[in-house]
Amino acid sequence: MTKKIAILPGDGIGPEIAEQAARVLGALGLDLEMKTAPVGGAAYDQHGHPLPPSTLKLAQESDAILFGAVGDWKYDSLERALRPEQAILGLRKALGLFANFRPAILYPQLANASSLKPEIVSGLDILIVRELTGDIYFGQPRGVREVADGPFKGERQGFDTMHYAESEVRRIAHVAFQAAAKRKGRLCSVDKANVLETSQFWRDIMIDVAKEYPNVELSHMYVDNAAMQLVRDPKAFDVVVTGNLFGDILSDEAAMLTGSIGMLPSASLNASNQGLYEPSHGSAPDIAGQDKANPLAMILSTAMMLRYSLDLPEQALRIEAAVQKVLEQGLRTPDIHEAGSELVGTTQMGGAVLKALA
Repeated sequence: MTKKIAILPGDGIGPEIAEQAARVLGALGLDLEMKTAPVGGAAYDQHGHPLPPSTLKLAQESDAILFGAVGDWKYDSLERALRPEQAILGLRKALGLFANFRPAILYPQLANASSLKPEIVSGLDILIVRELTGDIYFGQPRGVREVADGPFKGERQGFDTMHYAESEVRRIAHVAFQAAAKRKGRLCSVDKANVLETSQFWRDIMIDVAKEYPNVELSHMYVDNAAMQLVRDPKAFDVVVTGNLFGDILSDEAAMLTGSIGMLPSASLNASNQGLYEPSHGSAPDIAGQDKANPLAMILSTAMMLRYSLDLPEQALRIEAAVQKVLEQGLRTPDIHEAGSELVGTTQMGGAVLKALA
């Protein structure tokens, strides 16, 4: 049965890395129907909105979405609802993409590229599971108002609302426990329960769900301590589950342990395993069109798509093995280049992965 793949290249380096991922995907000989549509700033330029109805419709009708990156400084003056980043938030909401998987794996060949000592990060393999559709990013009410009374009477005040419904916490808990059960059986839930009522609520539900997974060891950690431990002893973690805000921050921190955020893929899934797959990095408009971008995170995101949404784990392993091979050959884009390695561009790195697949 033909699987439908929506390719949304986006802005900045998005089109360059999406092109390489599509080349790799096409080389596998699978029965796929791939269609491309604009998103982010590119969509705003064409349609006046970062997520036009035609793009959203294509995403909804697809089995999986390959998403490049969105954003550019030239759109910073737009009202918030029209900025490129609203496209990714809109897709998460419309498709119910509540579970974000961000693996942080250090390839042996890149041990010296990490900002930490090799003995601290060698062998690193962490999975961060981030809840995507709740928390302070989507909580209402929010906005700017004039304070009516109290010590700040008459001043303007910005406000956002952090909240989670029980069902939201339970479903991400089950996803995280199931992921931990397939790995080393250790799950660390990160919160700020000593300060936030929302976090204490989160922790209580995690403890309750843990009763259904006796073979998974559950621990808890405050987010500030978790941030410290990620750079002090990152290999102490296996699977980390946390809310939207904390997950956004911690997953980017974990990304840098691997030497470059250009190496990290991600998957965002809904209840039916329809997923949006994107690199963890941004659109990097400063290097767009210069053949400098690292396409490996985008290519590895394609492997995650094959594993989680298309149920083709063997093909996913083929891609991951090909990436490992090009790293063993010493090929490096500028973000991971070091003395003794061969500096290559985006297109050449994509070509090398294609060759390794063969």
